[in-house]
Amino acid sequence: MLTENTVRASDRRALFVSLETYEQAGGPILRDLFEADDGGWLQDVPLLDRLVIEKLETEAGVIAAEGWKWISVAVDFPYGHDAGLREIDGTPADLTIEEQTTKDALTAEHDKLEAEYQDVDELPDEVDQRLGEVEAALLAFEDRSMIYDPADIARAGVFISIDSEGRLSVDRGYVRPEDELPITEPEAEQDGQASGGHESSTPVQRTAITVAGASTDTAEDDEDDAVRPLPDRLIIELTAHRTLALRDALADNPSIAFQAVLHNFALATFYRFASSGSCLQIAIHTPTFPAQAPGLKESVSAKAIETRHEAWKARLPSEENELWDTLAALDGNAQAALFAHCASFAVNALFEPASRYNTGRVSAHGVAQRLEQAVLLARSVGLDMVQAGWKPTVDNYLGRVTKPRILEAVREAKGEASVQLIDHLKKADMAREAERLLDGAGWLPEPLRLTEATTPSTEPGIDAGPLPEFLAEDEGKTDNEDEQPQSIAAE
Repeated sequence: MLTENTVRASDRRALFVSLETYEQAGGPILRDLFEADDGGWLQDVPLLDRLVIEKLETEAGVIAAEGWKWISVAVDFPYGHDAGLREIDGTPADLTIEEQTTKDALTAEHDKLEAEYQDVDELPDEVDQRLGEVEAALLAFEDRSMIYDPADIARAGVFISIDSEGRLSVDRGYVRPEDELPITEPEAEQDGQASGGHESSTPVQRTAITVAGASTDTAEDDEDDAVRPLPDRLIIELTAHRTLALRDALADNPSIAFQAVLHNFALATFYRFASSGSCLQIAIHTPTFPAQAPGLKESVSAKAIETRHEAWKARLPSEENELWDTLAALDGNAQAALFAHCASFAVNALFEPASRYNTGRVSAHGVAQRLEQAVLLARSVGLDMVQAGWKPTVDNYLGRVTKPRILEAVREAKGEASVQLIDHLKKADMAREAERLLDGAGWLPEPLRLTEATTPSTEPGIDAGPLPEFLAEDEGKTDNEDEQPQSIAAE
């Protein structure tokens, strides 16, 4: 019952305004005389919320003096509240000589403690506490105020909230899409005497402050009958009706639906930032490659994709507002080809290691499902990695695996007789010779296969050819020169 109608004293709101301020405003606190209660429970929640908003508005008024176009105030913003906004870059304020000296001393102390106790399983309490203090002090230097360009400030805004510890959180420098247009200064009056001899002055921009989405401007309605903009809530309700009607109409017109999706795909693929303005909430998420495989950029697939992309880029208009008409003019085959090209950028057949308890970004089950679907897709399009230009080399596989793996590859592709040619070699030489033996064999490692590997014939007729002379002479020697196991294997 307490948790439903009261707020703990450890709540971020209570920490932000302080218990003293709450009690001075007449707010009652319920305390437990016999149990630890973290300071008790604040019983007047509406009063606490009012004090929080008042303090946030006061802080917003101070920050508004910096010249920002808008400030949004809330106790806490939902995840993704800044989606679609452009974050402007600022320059950290320069440290004073004293601050730089202090930072250097703290850094040196931190490095010294880290080096001194790097081999210790558990740090002593006093050392652990000191390291925490030093790291907190260094973090404070990193969080120093930023300096922004005045032109950026005039079109950008600020989010003000409370962090989990009850401290003021100020996140500056976000530009809304509608504010991206350049700001034009009002033209000065040509005749300085036209207004009674006084020079005209540029009006100072007033910062728009909103609290939880509602404007804090409490000015009374104008007494005149001027037509004012429709309320946001009414516009939302009206456009909700239109959204449903448009969904129904689009579902009855498959050809336009296809073109609309193609338009969205092309915007995301060829026009930077343009897809964020599409009315279709469909996005192409192109995964990045966390590990750059050797020769990936020069592969047959990479070059083919680049050639096709550049050809379409030259065919499409440079301005995204002309794209719809250009797509409508394409015939069905061209539209389908462009659709397939854009959709291909969303393919993700990457393996990702998952944590043991599936607590990371991906789970083992999710990765397994992705790879299974990738196999289905590969079979449907008839993908053959050998035809795609991949073949095992020292750089891309053989030099990256153990000797048993190298021998296994040669055994699967060329048979046991070929394995005996190289099984006595050192790792580096074995990898080089395996590359020679596997060239043209069409062998693929497990992650690249669509079917199970078949064991090749081991009949005497298969001959992979002898080793190069330098390997037969240098690496083929044993402690007993009278024995010639290499000659036997070669035969």
